[in-house]
Amino acid sequence: MAKVSVLNVAVLENPSPFHSPFRFEISFECSEALADDLEWKIIYVGSAESEEFDQILDSVLVGPVPAGRHMFVFQLQRNILASNPRVTRFHINWDNNTDKLEAIETQDPSLGCSLPLNCTPIKGLGCIPGLLPENSMDCI
Repeated sequence: MAKVSVLNVAVLENPSPFHSPFRFEISFECSEALADDLEWKIIYVGSAESEEFDQILDSVLVGPVPAGRHMFVFQLQRNILASNPRVTRFHINWDNNTDKLEAIETQDPSLGCSLPLNCTPIKGLGCIPGLLPENSMDCI
């Protein structure tokens, strides 16, 4: 028989705003007093297929724990997005034609024009001639 049984895990404030912390109310029972600390971890499971993408978001030690029922609230800040950023955009070069790839990378669909490599559009403003290098006539 187990010395510790988890009775309930409740997600508090669900749903909650994106920037608010995660809060979990954890209830557990100890069948006998524990002299050592219990370690609790909140793990973000990145993939059901493998533990390779799992992230330990936070851990806490609770103890010593007397026999009986206990409850605590585990709160942690959301840091899933910041801790392991991934590639969100990449090109697949099907025909190995680098000229087409460079042309695609220098196009801004909102402007409807092809930009030279040294010309960077400002979102929401389009091409502003006063802000571009002298050789950037392709942007006008």
